[in-house]
Amino acid sequence: MTNSVLWYTTRGAGAVTLILLSSVVVLGILSTMRVQSRRWPRFLTTGLHRNLALMTLVFLALHIVTAVVDPYTNLGWAAALIPFSSSYRTLWLGLGVIAFELLAAIVLTSLVRGLIGHRTWRAIHWLTYAAWPVGVLHGIGTGTDTLSVWMLAITAGCVAAVGVAVFLRLTSGSADPLAGARTTFRVAVDRREAR
Repeated sequence: MTNSVLWYTTRGAGAVTLILLSSVVVLGILSTMRVQSRRWPRFLTTGLHRNLALMTLVFLALHIVTAVVDPYTNLGWAAALIPFSSSYRTLWLGLGVIAFELLAAIVLTSLVRGLIGHRTWRAIHWLTYAAWPVGVLHGIGTGTDTLSVWMLAITAGCVAAVGVAVFLRLTSGSADPLAGARTTFRVAVDRREAR
């Protein structure tokens, strides 16, 4: 494989990982809000969330492997697994390693969810709220295309989507932080479907 193929693959896989991870976060929030309509049953949100999470891992693995084997960066496996150990863009790559390790913890505990219990799994699953912004910062600081129009649009779109989802979750105004957002969404969907 040529160096340029590795370079483009690393960049492309990183961008796709950002889009997929952002989608997973949004779907996870919608899932906890129990968003549904006649055309979009709740199980669809949960299933799509799970499948996109698996797809995210595939592209994340591709991103990491191609970055490590690319002779231009000369990273090595230690830099991909030990935060802030790389001499190349130390801070930004370190953030990427932290985001990866947080996601790995989420995946591993999801695989043994039945053994560790729902409460423990849910507590660890909250790491997604840390992994996502750390991953975004990694992309902004490390990405060679960060200031290109297409990457700015992707990053802005991902940040906006997650921001709106978090805002809806936090601003429901009830003891159940999701009740208001669920009601608002259902009313809007029902009105639209009634037309």
